[in-house]
Amino acid sequence: MTTFILRRFLLAIPTIIGVSFLVFISIRAVPGGPAQALAGELATPEYIAALEQKMGLDRPILEQYMRYVGSVLTGDLGVSISSRVPVTEEIGIRLPRTLLLTSVSLFFATIIGITIGVLASTRPNSWFDTGSMIVSLLGVSMPIFWLGLMLMIFFANLLPQWLGQRTAVLPPGGFGTWQHMVMPVMVLATSAVAIQARMTRACMLEVLRQDYVRTARAKGMRERVVIYRHALRNALLPIVTIIGLQFGTLLGGAVITETVFSWPGVGRGLIDAIRNRDYAVVQGFVLVITIGFVFINLLVDVIYAYLDPRIQYQ
Repeated sequence: MTTFILRRFLLAIPTIIGVSFLVFISIRAVPGGPAQALAGELATPEYIAALEQKMGLDRPILEQYMRYVGSVLTGDLGVSISSRVPVTEEIGIRLPRTLLLTSVSLFFATIIGITIGVLASTRPNSWFDTGSMIVSLLGVSMPIFWLGLMLMIFFANLLPQWLGQRTAVLPPGGFGTWQHMVMPVMVLATSAVAIQARMTRACMLEVLRQDYVRTARAKGMRERVVIYRHALRNALLPIVTIIGLQFGTLLGGAVITETVFSWPGVGRGLIDAIRNRDYAVVQGFVLVITIGFVFINLLVDVIYAYLDPRIQYQ
């Protein structure tokens, strides 16, 4: 197991380096630059050139990247040009909020999605099976930003009118209380619930056809024991993979969700940094998201190998 984990970890390093390099190159291809954003629109070309020289932006791109890598290895991700705050402090403030939103969304999505998938697989071709799969298809198809806006209109405008109250049932944006989390969690969890429900149903239907399930039933075991102890346990392998990948997907979706609901996390900070051409913040936030995604994939590989030991030896 140790060799398996070490090999997976070493394979993750080129991914992190490749993503960081692509982001480093791409953000510098955008017209303008941090010197222009810092100096203002009325700054002279001479002043901007002097500022770029001071910031090291006049050096060859490869030299800039190597200096950036050296700084990252020492724990220095740079300083935001807009807030004058070190990027590590920005991450320390915003990352826990994004992880809270993502974790809660994934938790509810997993519980609801697996439950719907199991119930649908035990009632194939029933009204529940057909209805849940149609709703799941709608959940996958709805864009995050559109669903967020629809929820804001419903809870902040329509529902208060129907209830005869002047204030919103749920705050349309912001951060601070559990009420502020309800709509962002609903938005992030919707597509995750749909995908997990469909995947669980498909895996359970495949497992329920296996001989050992028929044998368990023939021995007189209760249906609940057959479903949850024998069938679901063996169907969890691909579901665990989906859950791990969805964590990374939810981190990406949090960029849009946090912007729609004004949630002060990494996603909204990343959008603001792109607008301000704040290279250090963009690079730092993307690096953290990439490392998080790679770490979750590594964790999924380990859990997968634990559930199915044959994978270690392949």
